[in-house]
Amino acid sequence: MAVPHTSNRTPLKKRIKDISTLRQAFDEVRFGADRTINLRTHLPTRDEAVRRLESWLRQKQVEQAGEVLVVTGRGNNSEGGVAVIREAAIALLHVLRRKGVVAGHEEHSPGSFIVTLASVRAVLEVGKRRRDAAPPKPADPVSLQELHAETRALLRDLAHRSLEALGVHDNEAFVEGEMLAHFGRLAATIPPGGDREQALRTAIRGALSGYE
Repeated sequence: MAVPHTSNRTPLKKRIKDISTLRQAFDEVRFGADRTINLRTHLPTRDEAVRRLESWLRQKQVEQAGEVLVVTGRGNNSEGGVAVIREAAIALLHVLRRKGVVAGHEEHSPGSFIVTLASVRAVLEVGKRRRDAAPPKPADPVSLQELHAETRALLRDLAHRSLEALGVHDNEAFVEGEMLAHFGRLAATIPPGGDREQALRTAIRGALSGYE
């Protein structure tokens, strides 16, 4: 009597789900919640997703987070099947690369990207390459005199180091202008809210680490 053959193959859908679950587990270990942004939550509009992503990436650059994970989704539920959030994120990543915020990105899955953040110093280098454009003017504080003494000291150190990197060693006459330029560029990268001057000091220290 023949014994019926019983297949022990796992159904395809279950295997795909298992692989997806395993990938998510690895991502949680590699990036954690602090270095992951999920743009699918709260169903944002295109513009809301772009604003949220840019603010988050600039903050992570100041924190010197290195690599981060950006989850956009594949747009399966979008009108016409067009991945609006995904395409908007890709466009923003290219813009932020030109601005010195992003060093590069690569597709991690059909609905996510691994983004490598540039050093804080890269923001300053971009500003120097654009001598024809004035550095962004921060809203608060409006002058160096309004900054805490510790912040001014850090800015002065950064100014000296950046000038020396350009080969300007007798640079005291140029320090104040360099301080103002760095202040404007770095302050413009800090999202609104919270202790902005403390965040500015963190950004300055990040830029200084690029000269070590």
